[in-house]
Amino acid sequence: MNGGDGGGGGGGGEVSGVGPPPSPLDWKFSQVFGERAAGEEVQEVDIISAIEFDKTGDHLATGDRGGRVVLFERTDTKDHGVNRRDMERMDYPISRHPEFRYKTEFQSHEPEFDYLKSLEIEEKINKIRWCQTANSALFLLSTNDKTIKFWKVQEKKVKKIADMNADSSKSPGSVPSSGFPTSSKPYLVNGGYPDKLPNSMNDESFPPGGITSLRLPVTSQETSLVARCRRVYAHAHDYHINSISNNSDGETFISADDLRINLWNLEISNQSFNIVDVKPQNMEDLTEVITSAEFHPSHCNTLAYSSSKGSIRLIDLRQSALCDSHAKLFEEQEAPGSRSFFTEIIASISDIKFAKDGRHILSRDYMSLKLWDINMDSGPVATFQVHEYLRPKLCDLYENDSIFDKFECCLSGDGQRVATGSYSNLFRVFGCAPGSTEATTLEASKNPMRRQVQTPTRPSRSSLSSITRVVRRGSESPGVDSNGNTFDFTTKLLHLAWHPSENSIACAAANSLYMYYA
Repeated sequence: MNGGDGGGGGGGGEVSGVGPPPSPLDWKFSQVFGERAAGEEVQEVDIISAIEFDKTGDHLATGDRGGRVVLFERTDTKDHGVNRRDMERMDYPISRHPEFRYKTEFQSHEPEFDYLKSLEIEEKINKIRWCQTANSALFLLSTNDKTIKFWKVQEKKVKKIADMNADSSKSPGSVPSSGFPTSSKPYLVNGGYPDKLPNSMNDESFPPGGITSLRLPVTSQETSLVARCRRVYAHAHDYHINSISNNSDGETFISADDLRINLWNLEISNQSFNIVDVKPQNMEDLTEVITSAEFHPSHCNTLAYSSSKGSIRLIDLRQSALCDSHAKLFEEQEAPGSRSFFTEIIASISDIKFAKDGRHILSRDYMSLKLWDINMDSGPVATFQVHEYLRPKLCDLYENDSIFDKFECCLSGDGQRVATGSYSNLFRVFGCAPGSTEATTLEASKNPMRRQVQTPTRPSRSSLSSITRVVRRGSESPGVDSNGNTFDFTTKLLHLAWHPSENSIACAAANSLYMYYA
């Protein structure tokens, strides 16, 4: 394995290292939602800012800069006579590719104004996290910069009266009917037939022959999806919230901003516990900020958070109420003489994810993906180069602020592959099993392999200088990377998610949601 420290001996996810590495996947286009027409201008509020699969993979949520949350549900599993999970247990081949359909959407956040700080609070959704389902209702957390909301989405059955004897168009106060002939003259409600009529009415007031029988109203049931905000967790963060993460206990979650991490109980919205505080007494002494935080997938007392200095800290909630001291620190040592003005900027970690097995952590900084084994803090077990070809252009990237773009990362459910986004709406998939050289470049379009060229295997530190020289030769013409691909800094694929149990990826290109399978 051409990895970093340790030669990739730890592998990724649940890979034990026995047997040959899996062959590279053949990715195919599945579907797209919100595809833009040629030349269509994208509205800022429609740009997708968060993507998340639920634990089953049967539901997908996206959030956008306009504060909306859109839910999609899987439909292809319902077409089979046998449940999909039963087929997986029987090794039954699933021939159809995953298909999702639009389920519902709701306005999660509105723009606000902080009058004390004279600060506008955007409605943009920063993160979405699914919670445990109950009674066929879906639960999820969504957050903007300041406020977290807990949503319940449930099908409500509404009874509607479809048929009655009387005709409301002629008799006030009654219910519409489809089974009764209309008459231009008034008649008594419910087909009453009095012995003696008032002077104002005559026999012609009634339908010919009167009403022979009184039918009970016929009702129909219509189901509609209703999203209801169950709780609002507010006024706990002075800085912008960058992460929320559910605990495996199903009762608590964390929210993180630049300087603090708070622990919440889902049932209590007016109180949270500050468990990490990196704010110095004098703000001039501030050297790093928190960039991402996530709970361990199975140990409810363990969580990890990353920093702008490129380090990851593992903390144990059992050690103390305020976890200022970490249980483990993961950081890569700088090569001697490699420090420059941009070193700290590109080292900043924009996203971390635990592997499903809980033993590995995937981190994304501006230049690369790194896979860490939580039992080995000397360095990452594998490093995957994503933006090495941009190293000669760091000055330009700094000038146009692209160097501060925050790319997300994700792992496959089996832990054998990792993925992250790049510019020109490209995303990269790497194999992280021992011995794997898989490195695939895909484009978020209906033809994902259009931009595919032979990509170099990820370099170890010893071969980094030679790879860099190759990159510089290939990058002499502006806007062309080492693979001969043009890159466009205005189109960037920041957000993507991997299905929890299948090789299926959802990614956002501006306002469009693209889905792929292999």
